[in-house]
This record gives sequence, structure tokens and C-alpha cells, in this order.
Amino acid sequence: MGEYSKALLSYERSLEIEKIALPPNHPDLAVSYNNIGSVYSHMGKYSKALSSYERSLEINKIALPPNHPNLAASYNNIGLLYNNMGEYSKALSSHEQSLEIKKIALPPNHSDFAGSYNNIGMVYSHMGEYSKALLSYERSLE
Repeated sequence: MGEYSKALLSYERSLEIEKIALPPNHPDLAVSYNNIGSVYSHMGKYSKALSSYERSLEINKIALPPNHPNLAASYNNIGLLYNNMGEYSKALSSHEQSLEIKKIALPPNHSDFAGSYNNIGMVYSHMGEYSKALLSYERSLE
């Protein structure tokens, strides 16, 4: 609905409750930090979004196995944020980390691969590397 301040208040209240009720590196905390990061991203507050996304990733690294799909999602969200910030090399690195985890964690024809290749193509396109972008977009379609 675009009511970001209300969403942020709700997510922050949820996080405060979780901090009391859960161990410090519980995966639900990572979800809350991710949600807060998403709201900040939509608000254009990229540094706050990055801080929240990175905290989510830190928790996921501790709480989950190294090739868990939620880690891939964390890297993907950070990559999207870096892309929005115009930091394309960091965006590309994050998207590639996400893809590598997916290659291990998911079956070879899983639909999540399409999103990863599309995001990598988008970054290459923004970097002006159109042949690489095209290859990634074609891979996404496959």
C-alpha cells in the first residue's frame, strides 16, 4: 500500500519482541531484519536498508547451513540494493554468490535460477556490458 512508515513500525515492533523471545541468532530475526531492509529500500534509504540486509545475512550465516536457499535470498537482496545504488560490481558479486548457493542447494532446473540470471543480466546491462547481459538474459529464459 506504500505506507512504509507504518510497515517499518510493525516490523520493528516484531523484531523487538523476537529479540526478547528468541535466541540472538534465531532465523526469524534474520527474516525481520530482511523485512526492515526491504522497507528501507522501497523508501530509498539505501544505507539503512544495507545495514538491515547485512544483519540478516550475518544471522543466516550463523543459523543456517552454508548452502541454504535463505542465504541465496540474502545475497540476492543485497545485490538488488547495490544495483539500485549504482554499485554494480558489488551487485554483480552478490548476485553471483546467490547463484552459486542455488547451484548447490536447488535442482538444476529450478525456477529460482531464472531470477538470478535475470538479475545478473540487469547488472551487466547497467554496466554497459550488453553481450554479457544478453547471455544472462538468454540463460534466464532457458
